[in-house]
Amino acid sequence: MAETFNDIKQAILTCHSCADTLPYPPKPIIQIHPDAKLLIAGQAPGKKTHDIGRPFDDLSGDRLRDWLGITKDEFYDEHQVAIVPMGFCFPGNTFHKNGPSAGKPSGDLPPRPECAIKWREAVLSQLPNIELTIVLGAYAQAYHLDQSGNVTELVMQWAYWLEQGKLVLPHPSPRNNRWLKQNPWFEAEVLPELKARVKALISKPVS
Repeated sequence: MAETFNDIKQAILTCHSCADTLPYPPKPIIQIHPDAKLLIAGQAPGKKTHDIGRPFDDLSGDRLRDWLGITKDEFYDEHQVAIVPMGFCFPGNTFHKNGPSAGKPSGDLPPRPECAIKWREAVLSQLPNIELTIVLGAYAQAYHLDQSGNVTELVMQWAYWLEQGKLVLPHPSPRNNRWLKQNPWFEAEVLPELKARVKALISKPVS
């Protein structure tokens, strides 16, 4: 018998495949429902998301919702928006090796590769109504795109990607404020098109 959506979701939420490699007990964090029309494909939960248990409930999420032109309630409505990172659990930190910050966290480790290998195809097969995929980060780009490039090049090709039902965005983290200032065309050209597309999706009934 083929696995149902509920079977797969429950198996993911109880998955312990990477328990021996994670810094904390496994805590898969996803948001999925077969009705969802918009997919957020990111990297992996950070430590704050691991602690809270909800993705993008921070300044990055506030900016992402502003870019999409949707409310927090709409963003966390699983019937509208699916959030499926490349890794479902916090993978741990990288650390500064030198200087006054030596030994302190400097960022997050890459998503555990086992997660996408085991679950991604099965999850995406249960999301038949996705019409637009937002691609955030190099690991999501490698999986969802048919070409590679730096983030600026890929974002500049926004019209090409929209025709394929995808859109590459810079990460909405405040760390990217400099990138946004250096690329004003992103807010002037890309965001109006993105907001219009998302508005049409959110108001569209599931067929």
